[in-house]
Amino acid sequence: MSSIKQKRLEGIIRKDISDIVQFEVKDADVGFVTITDVEVSNDHSYAKVYVSFLGKDARAQAGLKALNRAKGFIRSALSQRLSIRRTPELTFVLDTTEEHGRHIDEIIASLHEEETEIEEPEETPEIEEQEADA
Repeated sequence: MSSIKQKRLEGIIRKDISDIVQFEVKDADVGFVTITDVEVSNDHSYAKVYVSFLGKDARAQAGLKALNRAKGFIRSALSQRLSIRRTPELTFVLDTTEEHGRHIDEIIASLHEEETEIEEPEETPEIEEQEADA
């Protein structure tokens, strides 16, 4: 379980890495990237950085490779901004929670469609006869 101090550090690292990638990294392959989350180990020596990209899967893979190439630069720029003893080693991971959530939404929508198809009652001849008499 993460402490408040560790959660605060994760938020600071997320914001700083986002700023570094947006304003200082010159690699065009990075493209439109969003830093969605950061998980720091208990001893602050490793940080797993979750990223998502705008575009198709091939675009995301190219952006992830570009971030891994710039990992050393990002870590050194981060060390200048942080006031902690050890700057964590960065690992960039593609965040798939949005795709997973979209898949779950599609499943739920298809279940609701099946449910409404089952619940629709068919009109019976008795109702048609009553409507004709009125």
